[in-house]
Amino acid sequence: MTTAALQTVLTVPKRFRGPVGVANGGWIAGTMEEALNGGRSGSRSAVEVTLHAPTPLETELRLDHMANSASLFHGDKLLVEAIPVTEDLEGPGFVPFNDAARAEAGFAGLRKHPFAECFACGLREPGDGLRIFPGPVEGSDLVAAGWRVPFTVTDEDGVPASIIGAVLDCITGWAHFGPGESALLGRLTLQIRGEILPGGRYSVVARPTGRDGRKLYGQSGIYEVDGTLVAAAKATWIAPR
Repeated sequence: MTTAALQTVLTVPKRFRGPVGVANGGWIAGTMEEALNGGRSGSRSAVEVTLHAPTPLETELRLDHMANSASLFHGDKLLVEAIPVTEDLEGPGFVPFNDAARAEAGFAGLRKHPFAECFACGLREPGDGLRIFPGPVEGSDLVAAGWRVPFTVTDEDGVPASIIGAVLDCITGWAHFGPGESALLGRLTLQIRGEILPGGRYSVVARPTGRDGRKLYGQSGIYEVDGTLVAAAKATWIAPR
């Protein structure tokens, strides 16, 4: 006996773009996390999201949700798959908010940015993009940025998982990238461990965790000012040939 999928329509607004013409991978990953976890508040199970193909903007897509998986399609083309995983993700290490904010001055994207329109890390207008500008933390292998949560990315339930996914996404790439360098997100596993408050101040931190050929690995975390880890992720990026 097979279980029928619950089907809904998803359209990604142009605002949530990453590379030109396609959705930010972290935003998509957070959207898939919410599909599986139902938007529950508090600590949630980790979700592994695999991006098979870029997700187009302003296009009707089909989101199929079964008991233990969610899949996003454009017509018959599989774009994204998500499954729950039994894993408690660790953070890369806490950086106090003021130190994280100071690190932004070293953000490589300020010198040359491959995706300047990106919702998460692009040079967008304040309140439109998230403007997460991670720079190196002196004396460590960490990159960090201070995040002041704008009310323009919140809804009646607080900060959506899609926004949290976007915050955790790009910074794992910038843990590897120099000015002008880039890669595409292939997989993001994320776990929301606590509530993120509109208007709050958080440290966003990442570190590189390895490289295998064209694959780049990293982990990221969002920390409250007292060092509590409220969300974490690990990522696999695919560098261009």
